[in-house]
Amino acid sequence: MKMPNSAFCFVFFLAISTMSIIVSSAPLQVGFYKPTCPRAEVIVRKVVYKALYQNPGLGAGLIRLHFHDCFVRGCDASVLIDSTPGNPSEKESITNANSLRGFEVIDAVKAEIEAVCPETVSCADIVAFAARDSAYILGGINYAVPAGRRDGRVSHKDEPTQNNIPAPFFNLQQLQDNFARKGLSLDDMVTLSGAHSIGRAHCAAFSNRLYSFNATNPQDPSLDPAFATILKTKCPSPTNNPNPTVPLDFTTPYRLDNKYYQNLQYSRGLLTSDESLMTSASTVATVSNFARQGEVWADKFAGAMVRMGLIDVLTGSDGEIRKNCRVINCL
Repeated sequence: MKMPNSAFCFVFFLAISTMSIIVSSAPLQVGFYKPTCPRAEVIVRKVVYKALYQNPGLGAGLIRLHFHDCFVRGCDASVLIDSTPGNPSEKESITNANSLRGFEVIDAVKAEIEAVCPETVSCADIVAFAARDSAYILGGINYAVPAGRRDGRVSHKDEPTQNNIPAPFFNLQQLQDNFARKGLSLDDMVTLSGAHSIGRAHCAAFSNRLYSFNATNPQDPSLDPAFATILKTKCPSPTNNPNPTVPLDFTTPYRLDNKYYQNLQYSRGLLTSDESLMTSASTVATVSNFARQGEVWADKFAGAMVRMGLIDVLTGSDGEIRKNCRVINCL
């Protein structure tokens, strides 16, 4: 979609980006749109179901989109904003560019909702609903999503990497600290890591574990050797281009389930951050529990997703309801 050419809109965007964001204390509510747009959640699920039927991989993208949104400026749909001249947005961050997926699904949902309930349903809520519906379609995990989020007006390229989005090479302490800054617990972190049961990762995110781990061991000794051999066939060299992708979970790559935790027990976690869950007695115990009891993990995953969706939300009169999720409104 093309950005508007209005000089006023661009100047307004730059001005508002320098303002501090004030987070309203008004609570989110389950069924928030029943009085104003009763079919909102039905429309989201319909569009998401159609998209995932055609491409199941988009489900992982939509869940990750919600995560990357909430961990930068809170759950305000800032991750959806397109860049403008002189202001590259979060989409262009190294953590997001050529990696985040599902924007077209959000666009389709927004267009359909705007046709029946104009300027009513926020893009931030659509992202939260779409993540929930992806979890349901791919894993049977259903939960009520409190809504009432408003959309932010600011998106900056550098912010995702400024202690916001955890890196794939993080150790356990770094992960714990990262989630704690967002008000989430160590248990939430281990639980939400189960989203790596679906989706894909670029070889560059873990190739150091295959070829340049340290001076003593070119290959990470904590990685199952047979699994490493498979990975090397998919990622034959750390310098090869293009940068291929492989499933985060080779066992059930399109099913959101507890196989991720079972893989960890067999030293088949793909990323350093995955393997880090096996470096502490407390997290190993949680991994073991989730590996044995898929329903326990699924229930906790639902709760952790709800808690993540509450991070630094804008409500009440703060923010706006974008007409186009890619563009802030012009006054």
